[in-house]
Amino acid sequence: MNYQHKELAQGRWAQMSLCEQMANVGSEVSRALNWQKKGKEERSKKAIDRALELLDLTAASYKQYSRLKEILRTRECLVDYFYGENEFGSSEELWRKYFDAFARVSR
Repeated sequence: MNYQHKELAQGRWAQMSLCEQMANVGSEVSRALNWQKKGKEERSKKAIDRALELLDLTAASYKQYSRLKEILRTRECLVDYFYGENEFGSSEELWRKYFDAFARVSR
């Protein structure tokens, strides 16, 4: 697979805590939301693709069902928000609040 985050994919990602991983995903989601707000759809899609790649790395590093379930549900909802028809009713505010909580805990 051709990873954009090559160094992280080689094992460094799995050494981070779940909160650190999700905070990093949140940084990419925040970038995607910022670009989307500015009408820069191509840049927004690239940022969300990076976020999805990080979520895939996160999912690969967890075997616990409860954590894996939330990671994969988050991924599903992000795809629905950015690429789908937003059937889950997500919003920019919801995504910022969700990922900001991980950023606060990881500090």
